[in-house]
Amino acid sequence: MTEQPPKSPKPRLRRSLQAVAGTSALIIGLLSLLLPSPYLIETPGPVFNTIGEIEDEAVISVTGEPTYPTDGALNLTTVYVSGEPTSTVRVPEAVLGWVNPGTDIQPHELIYPSGTTAEQVQEQNSAAMTSSQDLAVAAALQELGIDYSQQLSVVDFTPEADEVGTDEQLQPGDTVTAAAGSDITGLEGLRDAVNTAAGQPVELTVRREGEELEYEVPTYQEADGAYYVGIMLQNEFSFPVDVDIQLDGVGGPSAGLMFTLGLVDSMTEESMTGGVNWAGTGTVDPDGTVGPIGGIAQKVVGARSQGIENFLVPSENCADLEGRVPEGLQTYSVADVSEARQIVEAVRDEDEDFLAGLTSCGSQ
Repeated sequence: MTEQPPKSPKPRLRRSLQAVAGTSALIIGLLSLLLPSPYLIETPGPVFNTIGEIEDEAVISVTGEPTYPTDGALNLTTVYVSGEPTSTVRVPEAVLGWVNPGTDIQPHELIYPSGTTAEQVQEQNSAAMTSSQDLAVAAALQELGIDYSQQLSVVDFTPEADEVGTDEQLQPGDTVTAAAGSDITGLEGLRDAVNTAAGQPVELTVRREGEELEYEVPTYQEADGAYYVGIMLQNEFSFPVDVDIQLDGVGGPSAGLMFTLGLVDSMTEESMTGGVNWAGTGTVDPDGTVGPIGGIAQKVVGARSQGIENFLVPSENCADLEGRVPEGLQTYSVADVSEARQIVEAVRDEDEDFLAGLTSCGSQ
């Protein structure tokens, strides 16, 4: 009988190595799911009625001018933002966000520069909310024809402004009174003048120690296509009324339009809404100009989830809603407070002729 040579153990060793490698890859894959992702997730947040109450306390209280009962709702809308530095988004959450039509994913670095802390984000949001409330009061008084005073003061300069020598012309404490020969009532007027200059110097008139001075201030273009002068400005107001806005835990500048409409409605004898529930968003300038905001797609979804059927959209955000308007929600493009007020009142009055000429945003 011929003796067979012993079988080689190599295949078993190879299978063992393959099994170990496969198990390691599986463990690494599972562990990677626990890692934080480099993205922020934007999802619909709650809505708050600016002419309503929260825990039996009015959101807006006014002293110094008569106020009147309101009905319906003028809701501001919000967005939840998840991700560093305020929270952690895991890889599976980011993946699910990509396929959810009501969610947007943004690279972290696009929103918050490296090194930004949660405390800094909170401070920025709180400051923006406080500023938006002051601007809303100014815009409401402007709409109602009630006089107030304001100053647009230079606080500091960006590095870009330092490079082109703006800090050698203007000084912190200067009050900017005009741009390109026209009086300005807020930041929007200055932005318009700078963008019209399109990279050329813009003439700014400032008041310094009681003297009016004029400077040709350089402008520069950023990656977003807009032009800037690189001046950090602060609005200082003196109002004939005291306005108290109670809204904890909400930050950012985008509530300006709805605060303004809430104030106008509260200070006007006739109901603006006629009982209709509205929602909207947008920054606001003292002259009533409504500016664009972020998270518009999430805000319309959040409003519709509360049964709201009418929404005011900043005109510059209209394009962002293409194909993203929830079914049953009517959107209206608005450029300023007066137009927004007219639209709300036209829906109240069922003015079909006026409403037929308005621009809707996006499509369902």
